[in-house]
Amino acid sequence: MDAERIPVIAGVGQVNDRPSDPADGLDPLGLMAEALRRADADGGGGLLADCDSLAVVRQIGWPQLDPVDGVLAERLGIAPAHREQTAMPNGDSPIRLLHDAANRIGAGEARICAVVGGEALRTAGQLAALKRGEGEAKPNALRDASHRQRQGFAPRHGLTVPVDVYPLYENALRDEYGQTLSEGQAESGALWAGMSEVAAGGDHAWIRQAVSAQEVVTPSESNRPIAFPYTKLQVANASVNQGAGFIVTSLAEARRREIAEDRLVFVGHGAAAHEDADFLRRADYRGSPGLEVSIRRTLALNGVEPEDLDHVELYSCFPCVPKMARRVLGWPLERPTTVFGGLTFGGGPIGNYMSHAVACMVEELRRVPGKGLLFANGGYATHNHAILLSSTPTGARFPQDYDFQAEADNLRTKVPRIDEEYAGNVTLESYTVHYARDGSPRFATIVGRTPEGARTLAIVPSTDHEAIKLLECADRELFRSTGTITRPAGEPGVWRFSGMMPGGL
Repeated sequence: MDAERIPVIAGVGQVNDRPSDPADGLDPLGLMAEALRRADADGGGGLLADCDSLAVVRQIGWPQLDPVDGVLAERLGIAPAHREQTAMPNGDSPIRLLHDAANRIGAGEARICAVVGGEALRTAGQLAALKRGEGEAKPNALRDASHRQRQGFAPRHGLTVPVDVYPLYENALRDEYGQTLSEGQAESGALWAGMSEVAAGGDHAWIRQAVSAQEVVTPSESNRPIAFPYTKLQVANASVNQGAGFIVTSLAEARRREIAEDRLVFVGHGAAAHEDADFLRRADYRGSPGLEVSIRRTLALNGVEPEDLDHVELYSCFPCVPKMARRVLGWPLERPTTVFGGLTFGGGPIGNYMSHAVACMVEELRRVPGKGLLFANGGYATHNHAILLSSTPTGARFPQDYDFQAEADNLRTKVPRIDEEYAGNVTLESYTVHYARDGSPRFATIVGRTPEGARTLAIVPSTDHEAIKLLECADRELFRSTGTITRPAGEPGVWRFSGMMPGGL
């Protein structure tokens, strides 16, 4: 193979910014610039100056800066022929940009490509707090982001941001796997405790303190419930100031620059497939054809089996995602599912988490040679992209087509019609309970199926204590329960339990 067309990762850089005074904190541009300077130094220096392509993961904490790719290039003193910023801050963005960089090198369109992202939501929040007047509402960068429309059927029923939606998968998957609530939570606790251990032993994580599985799932003053069954320690930690980037070049260019070959990490085959952008237009919440195809295809294209993998990064915004991914892989619960520390402990800088995972995977493959799988997820369990990295040549040829959407679509069963006006008897499909900061239930969201099979939504008000209690303590029998929805004009539908199948609660 032509070494000019073989992509390798030559440099990686990460930064955590913890200013004692938020006025001294780096904004996302500063984090990105510093991350790429560190990546350049890691690659021996001089790569960034000759960069042909600069790709940036969109940030949300400082919207007044967007778009940042041009300003970042100026700050770094570079003039790449190709520049881009992703349209959305999706969690799969860094892996897609890595794959695109490898394709550019394989096509002979570039010699050196840089990928970077950064978020400073912690500093942004601290600065906003200093300006906020007494009694003013605390802003929420996630819920207030411009790309989210806070209107329509789903938001009226409490489904606006990812932490509202992923519990629908968590609860439905527990039933799909035949788990009781305690068994499902035990799996979540074990996964997250393992991630905390990786974070505690690493150099780049935001939180470097190991916690036990029981601590992860047990509500407490410091671990309040967020959305059933998730506690604070089970959700992505976006209150961070983190930047990460990496530099991809050709094997030939790395050799010309005399970069030691034991520091180069080779890019293998990868695959992407997605779900419908509207999370209500999913066949069900008991799996993801896009997730399954992206992982299985990546393994098959590289000719590897799960047991051939030395390291994995299974995206971990919420437990349901690595639970699905590890079942596709057959990955044992006791083996690490991250090289960075997960989005709770490593840090959850919105769309750029996987840039940190790429950087940590490169460092791990330099330390312990072998093969590593990176699996990324974004949106509302929407976007999936996996790719293989290796300390030795993979034999993969570039450019390559990573779009396997048609295959995922062929696996998908019929998507139910959405009925926004339905009132009457409904069978429960999935649900979650939303909590206030003091841990008290605000309301619950019910996803239900009508007798005709259509999907609809309703809420359970916090005043319906009995129904909320059932939702919080139920095991799999709850998914055979029925209820009645009433829908006052112009108001969200309201659910009332009407009965349980035999063996129910």
